[in-house]
Amino acid sequence: MSDKPLLQIRDLQIGFDTPSGLLLAVRGIDLNINEGEITALVGESGCGKSLTAMSLLNLVEAPGRITAGQILFKNEDILKMGDERLNKMRGAEASIIFQEPMTALNPVFSVGTQIGEVFITHGNYSKKEAREKAIKLLAHVGIPEPQRRVDSYPFELSGGMRQRAMIAMALAMSPSLLIADEPTTALDVTIQSQILHLIKNLSHSNQMAVLLITHDIGIVSLVADKIAIMYAGLIMEFGETRKVLSKPKHPYTKGLLNSLPSVYVQQKNKKRLEPIPGKVPELREIPEGCVFSNRCTSYDKSCDTDIPVKSSGKHYYRCVK
Repeated sequence: MSDKPLLQIRDLQIGFDTPSGLLLAVRGIDLNINEGEITALVGESGCGKSLTAMSLLNLVEAPGRITAGQILFKNEDILKMGDERLNKMRGAEASIIFQEPMTALNPVFSVGTQIGEVFITHGNYSKKEAREKAIKLLAHVGIPEPQRRVDSYPFELSGGMRQRAMIAMALAMSPSLLIADEPTTALDVTIQSQILHLIKNLSHSNQMAVLLITHDIGIVSLVADKIAIMYAGLIMEFGETRKVLSKPKHPYTKGLLNSLPSVYVQQKNKKRLEPIPGKVPELREIPEGCVFSNRCTSYDKSCDTDIPVKSSGKHYYRCVK
């Protein structure tokens, strides 16, 4: 692992244009992702995780748009890259694994053809060379009989194999950054474990930075080096996974952990699950001050002001308490 940031996100804001005006879904986040580290971005559905992931490759689609901030990849601002530079960067220097491989993979082309296209586009390989490399990659990600599976179509593969094929495609050019957006959704627990450990091993062996998008803290506790807790478009807490999960500082993080079975997180004297009261506010109903104030059991009037970011070493949290 390294303390050298490969990706630096600065005051990133993403909004949606609506008839009633601009609604911010990502409200100004700051995050560093280091070489050779897995950083998990965790939060409830709708908090802005996937939108943040798409923004890192400048893939936010209308009516959404990035309204402010910087995304520095190797000290180059992705948001200022021209189309030619972006196309060269995507898939070669930075890649993404989407949530659902059945919709991300093209159903009318074999997986070998789709993986090989990455080599042809970014590496100027011949079709024969690209096919040979695709076979090696399929073997590398643990697909059995890669010489046969290279000619399989997505519908002929199991969910686990399709996800492995997506990983193979994302890793084709040995990217410096891998964005994994819920990479184990809808997979059984055995396949989940295999895929997560594959990503972890590749990250550490290749010094590849990984942003793992998930809502599952159990997954995070197994593979992530650092964790960012996201709520209503803001990062509420960030630090080393072990420290954040064992000594959470923010009431929202504590609420998430209290709603988990203790098999995932070691907590003393834990007897029963405690759900977080209320629900995530809609974008047009975000409270003033702390965005979590309407659900926080520790709320007082000081929460209605601008909330400072506090730190304890390299453990950061956004709270007045």
